[in-house]
Amino acid sequence: MPRDLDNPYGMTFRGRERALRFVRPYRNIGELNPVEQLKLSRHPFEVAQAVIDTYSKQGPEAINAVPGEQERLKWVGMYPQRQGGDAFMMRIKVPGGLLTAAQVREVGVAADAYAEGPDDSPVFGNRYADLTTRQDIQLHWIRIADVPRIWQRFWDVGLTTVQACGDSARNVCSCPVSGIDAKEVVEAHPVARAISAYFTGNREYANLPRKFKISVTGCLEDCARVEINDIGLWPAEHSDGSIGFNVLIGGGLSDGERMASDIDVFIRPDQAVELCRGVAQLFGELGNRENRGLSRMRYLAQELGPEGFRTALDERTRFTLDPAGRELTDRYRGDHVGVHPQKQPGLVYVGCSVPVGRMHGIDLIETARLAETYGDGGVRIGLDQNFILSGVPEERLDDLLAEPLMAKYSPFPGPFERGVVACTGSEFCRFAVVETKERAVKWARNLDAQLSAAGSGGGRNGDAGVIRMHFSGCSASCAQPQIADIGFRGDIAHVDQHIEEAVDIGLGGSLGPDAAFIDWVTGAMPVDKVPDALVRIVGRYQAERRTGEPFHLWARRTPREELAATIAGSTAAVGT
Repeated sequence: MPRDLDNPYGMTFRGRERALRFVRPYRNIGELNPVEQLKLSRHPFEVAQAVIDTYSKQGPEAINAVPGEQERLKWVGMYPQRQGGDAFMMRIKVPGGLLTAAQVREVGVAADAYAEGPDDSPVFGNRYADLTTRQDIQLHWIRIADVPRIWQRFWDVGLTTVQACGDSARNVCSCPVSGIDAKEVVEAHPVARAISAYFTGNREYANLPRKFKISVTGCLEDCARVEINDIGLWPAEHSDGSIGFNVLIGGGLSDGERMASDIDVFIRPDQAVELCRGVAQLFGELGNRENRGLSRMRYLAQELGPEGFRTALDERTRFTLDPAGRELTDRYRGDHVGVHPQKQPGLVYVGCSVPVGRMHGIDLIETARLAETYGDGGVRIGLDQNFILSGVPEERLDDLLAEPLMAKYSPFPGPFERGVVACTGSEFCRFAVVETKERAVKWARNLDAQLSAAGSGGGRNGDAGVIRMHFSGCSASCAQPQIADIGFRGDIAHVDQHIEEAVDIGLGGSLGPDAAFIDWVTGAMPVDKVPDALVRIVGRYQAERRTGEPFHLWARRTPREELAATIAGSTAAVGT
């Protein structure tokens, strides 16, 4: 992409500053919450030019001098780290998870050049990037003085951080193998990119009551997790035989988790942008701007109900809403790890396991080289914190698998390393109460060493033996523990006369045809007791499971008190 000399940073904004009416912003006290007030006092997009002109030159003290400016930084993809001072997290949007080799290389260069912390992690070292559960990439330890030059380099390869955070449309997720999956019935990635392009930089829809998450998939396996998004589009067949999407509304995790509701709407792919615009208008006008804890769209969806939401949406869209078609999704797929045939004859894609999503900058640069050398130059990020190399000719596969990087991020990992996911945790996040990523990796490797022989398979044998463990450092659920086989939520435990880091443990979550959130079985277990508890509960599952029975179904049929006793190590764990 040639550099635009009039806009070298990619901070392009359009539209009117205040387009959405606040039709029903209040519920009880009749006053906008403080974040809503600061968004009206200065449009969040204004922070972009301030970073370029002022903060990068004067330092973080200049940011702190402007009321609400740390909050506005989210609209250009930045959060202050918990360390404070001149240390920021930067989030890069990757619509649908699809990257070019040039983009991956540039992210790797940025991680290696700008994301160096003061100390090395004993597990991960330094100068790394994190792949997220929403197909973003995050960098840490970014200094404010470096931000304009990072933006400039990103814009040169078509990347942006605009609205990767903040009360607006976040990164639009999609099936990471859209366009190459042999079982895809409608190509979703162009739809995801079109939706993202509409909202990114659009002032008119940049002030919503809270974050606004969209996911679209055209495959049959719900790997894009549409059921836990504010808008979920998944494949359906209309009564006239055409293929498009049914619309789900109001899913989400965190406190008050909710599966999205079917609002009885079918859309064609070319109607997706307008549908999402209409929902954003509805949310912006009717959403709760008084109580930030109840301002997510799932609460509005619950308040209106499916029929009421559909009626309100019909008033705001520029086409007539058709009734829902026949739903085509038939299962849930947790990842794309392993070697899989593409729909293009003679080509395969290779899904590589990145435990908890953390990769060194140098490794990202090497990933770009492998994509260009062996594949079609594409790198795809899944919602499982892993990456995929696409367009690999079958005759080049063995050479690719022999590359040293494939040993580090293996397509054939142990089943527990393959299934482990973790959020940023207290290492960087101001909300987390426990460290997550280092612990999650250690726990997964411990289980692989002790128990994987009883249920091995990894990438060579589909999902056989894979138990998905998701670890969130607080109740915000960035690691999506509610949909995991085993979920962890950061907590604190009072032990004797002191406080220790701890986790709540839940079992039995899944999406797809048998979707259900986990049951939180045990509260506030000190983290040093968790490894043995995991060996006990997984060992019991391996001993008791029926043929072909996945962990989440075993956990649901086993009495809750027995599961809790097994985790605790009680002798009364197993009933008769």
